[in-house]
Amino acid sequence: MGIRPGSVVETDKLPSDVRNRAMEAVDACGGRVTIGDVASRAGLKLNEAQKALQALASDTDGFLEVSDEGDVLYVFPKDYRSKLAAKSLRLKFEPLFEKGKAAAEYLIRVSFGTALIASIVIVYTTIIAILSSSRDENDRGRRSRSFDTGFAFYLSPTDLFWYWDPYYYRRRQLRTGDMNFIESVFSFVFGDGDPNQGIEEERWKLIGQYISSNGGVVAAEELAPFLDLKTTEDMSDESYILPVLLRFDGKPEIDEEGNILYQFPSLQRTASSKRSGRKEYVGKRWADWVGGVGKFFREKTWQFSKTSSSERAMAIGLGGLNLFGVIILGTMLQDAITQNGGFIKFVSSIFPLLQIYAGSFFAIPLIRWFLVLQRNAEIENRNRAREQCAQMLELPDISLRRKILSARDMAQKTVIGQDRIVYTTDKDIIEQDVEAREWDQRFREI
Repeated sequence: MGIRPGSVVETDKLPSDVRNRAMEAVDACGGRVTIGDVASRAGLKLNEAQKALQALASDTDGFLEVSDEGDVLYVFPKDYRSKLAAKSLRLKFEPLFEKGKAAAEYLIRVSFGTALIASIVIVYTTIIAILSSSRDENDRGRRSRSFDTGFAFYLSPTDLFWYWDPYYYRRRQLRTGDMNFIESVFSFVFGDGDPNQGIEEERWKLIGQYISSNGGVVAAEELAPFLDLKTTEDMSDESYILPVLLRFDGKPEIDEEGNILYQFPSLQRTASSKRSGRKEYVGKRWADWVGGVGKFFREKTWQFSKTSSSERAMAIGLGGLNLFGVIILGTMLQDAITQNGGFIKFVSSIFPLLQIYAGSFFAIPLIRWFLVLQRNAEIENRNRAREQCAQMLELPDISLRRKILSARDMAQKTVIGQDRIVYTTDKDIIEQDVEAREWDQRFREI
């Protein structure tokens, strides 16, 4: 079917992150999924997964299947991505928008390092100009040559060629090795970005896959290694599991011994026939029994800067040189403005900006250093608490062991195969009605 003018593309209404994660989950499951499959694999909320699947099915000629127990499955053609790309203008222009956004963010980040060069040139050129007004031409030329020679040592012309690279910041996080001048300045002042960017998505994927691989019933202690606990004492209050219940539509259940377990019905229904790899718990270490999912969720600590000690020394030295020049220039401008005009008068008008820049060059890293210390202390506490929770599961006491075994007894994972489908939107309803009657007759004979 052609695209009608003004027709609505349902997928364009979805957030880009939700759409991409849902499509990755669909691909991983082979194009035939339940809402629980997508929610667990992509770490999405159930309502987000449902909206994404409905939008994708509407835009890519996907169809629905209904099982004999009323479960709804979404089936997508192999070329559903190309169909969506041909229909959605947003998918076509989104990469260009992302490139433009990345380029704008990049230019803002590197402007601070570039401004250091400009500030040093302006400050010391002005100082030389003021001094030269009271000295002879030879002295002025000798000082100018001396200044130029010293400045060329710090700045290579090749450092500026990568300035227009919009993908620099992303590559900087993945690349190791020496930095050039502007890179080291930027890294010293602003750091190298969040090391945990996108980690929440990975956390919910781990939790969803863990619940799904264990039959949709777990104890709260099993999810503690993936959540945020300050100490293991917080495990006594199971309120920390509430975000998981809200995201995956879980509910508490009481077993025969009075233990509180948590069931996630939507994650118990799957269209994938792949085995989860789950093993019996008795006689197995926790790491072996988990079935491929990480033992606990670990956050990365922040680095003040990835620059080497020599690179930081150069950045600090040039920053100090600039700050010293601004201080000296401030005392000289008071008398020079009345005697000179032109360039010196212009520098006097922008001098407050030069002062702010020189001060912030050291103020920002100092504040950031305290924030990094505080943030890393909190991250290490959370990592330590998660690791201790995982260790408790490796060597559980009798009560915890029985609680986990009870959860496995209540676990139930249902694979919905083609033999359980009683209705599909891919066939004519009259044809399916005949097949349904034949199936019902055979069932009664059995």
